Amino acid sequence: MKSRSHTLVTAGILAALLASGSQQALAAGISDDVIRIGIMNDQSGPYADNCGPGSVAAAKLAVEDVGGAIDGKKIEIVVADDQNKPDVGVAAALKWLDKDGVDAIAGCSASSIALAVQDITKERKKPYMLVGTASSAFTNEKCTPMTTQWVQDTYALPKATVKSLLEQGLDSWFFITVDYAFGKAWQADTTRFIEQGGGKVIGSVLHPLNSTDFSSYIVQAQASGAKVIAIANSGSDFANVVKQAQEFGVSEGGQKIAPLGLFLNQTHGIGLEILQDVRLSTPFYWDRTDETRAFADRFKAAFGGRAPNEPQASTYSAIHHYLKAIKATGTDDGEAVTAKMRELPIEDFEMKGVTIRADGQVMRPLYSARIKKPAESKGPYDYYEITGIVAAEDAWRPAAESVCPQLKSN
Repeated sequence: MKSRSHTLVTAGILAALLASGSQQALAAGISDDVIRIGIMNDQSGPYADNCGPGSVAAAKLAVEDVGGAIDGKKIEIVVADDQNKPDVGVAAALKWLDKDGVDAIAGCSASSIALAVQDITKERKKPYMLVGTASSAFTNEKCTPMTTQWVQDTYALPKATVKSLLEQGLDSWFFITVDYAFGKAWQADTTRFIEQGGGKVIGSVLHPLNSTDFSSYIVQAQASGAKVIAIANSGSDFANVVKQAQEFGVSEGGQKIAPLGLFLNQTHGIGLEILQDVRLSTPFYWDRTDETRAFADRFKAAFGGRAPNEPQASTYSAIHHYLKAIKATGTDDGEAVTAKMRELPIEDFEMKGVTIRADGQVMRPLYSARIKKPAESKGPYDYYEITGIVAAEDAWRPAAESVCPQLKSN
């Protein structure tokens, strides 16, 4: 028979575990004996080249690198095309989490979709890894304990761009902005940096997602006389507006085109002839180190010879780190895994010793880059010259400026 003191000690340990909310201790094991990860993004529309099938290829490389299983439990990748429609993304997330046994989502959706999906993952306590969605709200007023931000946001990328251009005396700005949450957040954050630096915004226009004719917007930007025309969109929208701006002679008229966010695939599609000498900030470039080049070689072999862009590389990092946390905890319980993800440093081909802040922000450095002239490029995807490093603490929103409750409580 167990002694009364032994019983009291056992009860005390259990009470302590319950009081501390130790999910790892109470939720050990892999649900359904399978680790299922959902990849959600635009697979066929205007943003498909940003993430799309390339992110699926990167996810599969991450699974391959942990052997396809953890402690004998198979890892499955499932894919949803959100079609850039919130109702489609929400329906997919609900089906995944409520019926299909999906344990985590890596999303590269429009912010309007991601905000809705985030509410679902928060309620179901499932990890949501943002690997391309850019609104800074996800690590600020809309932060949740289940969401992590891996690539970029509308705060960090414009910050360095604005500073550089203001230093050149380019202090009047006009925005061409995509008309949904992502574009509006990007314009709002950028406007703040412009005004803090002594510049001014003298006009802006909104355009629908997936536009093909930007002529009226470009004419308005030219007529404004602004020294800088800031482009707050992405995907095929960005390619279309930049190409048409060249046709309208924007550069010849002395105005500077400023992309607030630019992925490598967009540079590839538009071409160096148009983009040469454009300055940008980027979280990743494939030709930066031996390790990034080795990963790029693997990715090219898996994805038709294309080099990985920023969100595709970060999809690998997010899923690899998520699986590392499952291995460390012995469970796919969402709360336990996200806690461990914040505890463990990120170590892979693109990040070394990088931590995840309490608000979900991956505290990675950014890189300042210049787009090469055609004569400088040695071949496809040899497009950037890395000119500097922006330390994480100088890139991302300072904790003192954040309204995220979990960051304030730390």
